[in-house]
Amino acid sequence: MRRYFDRCRRFFTSPHGGERPALGLDPRVASECERVRGLPSLDEAFRAPHPDPLPAKSGARGQGLLRRFAANERGNVAFIAAACMVLVTGCAALGVDVGAVFTDKRRAQSAADLAAIVAASDLSRASRAAAATVAKNNYPPDSLVAVETGVYTANTSLGPQQRFSVGTTPANAVRVTMQTRTPLFFGKVLTGDPTVNLRVTSVATTTQLATFAIGSRLAAVNGGLLNALLGQMLGTSLSLSAMDYQALADAKINLFDFMSALATRASLTGASYDTLLQSNLKITDIIGALQTSSTTSAASSALSNIGSALSGISTKIALGQLIDAGPYSNMTVGQQPKVGVDLAALDLLSATAQLANGTHQIAASLNLGLPGIAGITLQITVGERPAGSNWITIGQAGASVHTAQTRIFATIQLLGSGSVAAVNLPVYVEVASGTATLNSVSCGYPDIASSKVELGVSPGIVDAWIGNVTSAEMTNFSTRPNPPAATLVDLGAVKVTGRAHAAMANTAATNVNFTYADIQAQTRKTVTTTSFTSSLTASLLGDLALAIQLGPLALPVPGLGPQVTSIISGATSSVDTLLNTVLQTLGVGLGQADVWVAGIRCDGAVLVN
Repeated sequence: MRRYFDRCRRFFTSPHGGERPALGLDPRVASECERVRGLPSLDEAFRAPHPDPLPAKSGARGQGLLRRFAANERGNVAFIAAACMVLVTGCAALGVDVGAVFTDKRRAQSAADLAAIVAASDLSRASRAAAATVAKNNYPPDSLVAVETGVYTANTSLGPQQRFSVGTTPANAVRVTMQTRTPLFFGKVLTGDPTVNLRVTSVATTTQLATFAIGSRLAAVNGGLLNALLGQMLGTSLSLSAMDYQALADAKINLFDFMSALATRASLTGASYDTLLQSNLKITDIIGALQTSSTTSAASSALSNIGSALSGISTKIALGQLIDAGPYSNMTVGQQPKVGVDLAALDLLSATAQLANGTHQIAASLNLGLPGIAGITLQITVGERPAGSNWITIGQAGASVHTAQTRIFATIQLLGSGSVAAVNLPVYVEVASGTATLNSVSCGYPDIASSKVELGVSPGIVDAWIGNVTSAEMTNFSTRPNPPAATLVDLGAVKVTGRAHAAMANTAATNVNFTYADIQAQTRKTVTTTSFTSSLTASLLGDLALAIQLGPLALPVPGLGPQVTSIISGATSSVDTLLNTVLQTLGVGLGQADVWVAGIRCDGAVLVN
């Protein structure tokens, strides 16, 4: 109406103030203009009577109604409010369903997280533990889709989904997958399904570490033998007393304190433990670091004497061949891990000396004052440990440590009797690499004192001979010697030769358990080969085949063979003592292996993904 009113006023009113007739307009418009002509305002136009409309076609009438309806602004708010109410109602319905889905998913995720933590705390029964936890959270059994054990690697260079390796052993983590269905209240109109599937996963890992080592304890400290062997391996001459060595055997060295002191001496502060262990380090710095970290004055004094004897020695070694820091390898030197690692100073000194010697032969002439023995000449060769193995390690189940393959050839002069003044007894002993593997770490929750560690131990196989072994055979670790008979007695015209063989085999690993009390006390436990004999010399004597040669003819000499056998038999104990002492000094046992657990770390399971 406003538009018509304004249009008619402009049409009827000329620019000069006069009026003009309503000519040239559409008849209906002209009729409307005539009706409002002369009215002063729009309100008056609304109150004015409307003339009968001109006849028009029904289509034109409809179009007019539509045009008037579109032009009419009355009731706009009502239409807008009605449209908005539909939108608001739809959003509210969607919000109810979305909220329900997110709430149920959060609840399912919490249940999966809890199931993963409980399962990781009991890896041997992970599936049972996860199922019990799901049931306690009021979920049906079929909601637990999968419980997968594997290895979680905390490596930031890997993507989150790549850090968990399913099925890898030894397992240290669990991944739990759950699936539930949540009902839809309004969304089912759009989806056609009254429920929606929700799938959640959770990964939890646990830290169960043990520090363990393999070697052989010294039954008795012999200062002369240790001076000779350690001195040659270190490339110097030592003159320590038996009391000095006993002090070193009793002194405990914290492994990480020792490495921190070594890093300071080698100017490697700020480096990682792995960098330190893989670096070539001077023997003098290693001995100095041992002295710095020593806790007793007697051991410190002995190490000081060794350091003085090494003055001018420039030998370098990489301790990574002896020590594996395990999960602490990337820690910065100086940081202390949660697991304690204490070692005997003498063990670390002996292992370092062997590494410094490499595969060089050790030759020594000894007089240990053993009954029935006039003199001893030793040749010793220590092979390398298996590739990638160590003497002591910090690791999870599956980690292992090894002794080095060791060969000794002892030419022993036995005091004779009667017509046989002396017997030359050449004894060759080879001890293969012994192995200790961490089978399991059982952490007691919440009582840590109930924790225990199990090792699977295989002592090195022993192969022993009485016979002639050459220096070339001593250094060739690819084959075992098969020596010919050796001359035991030489009386000029009469010679006695002999050859014998004995072995201590090992068919399977022996499981050894360590309680928490054993771990705290660092108790050493001894494992023997399955065919262990307490006297190797007696075993050789039982297989000894003697041959007596008189001049160019092998004529028998009555009573000579039994006499030689009797002389060797009388020195059996002394020969066994010699062989055991030499091997124990080198960190290996004769048909035996000593193992001990130096520390354990048990952390509760934590979520990692």
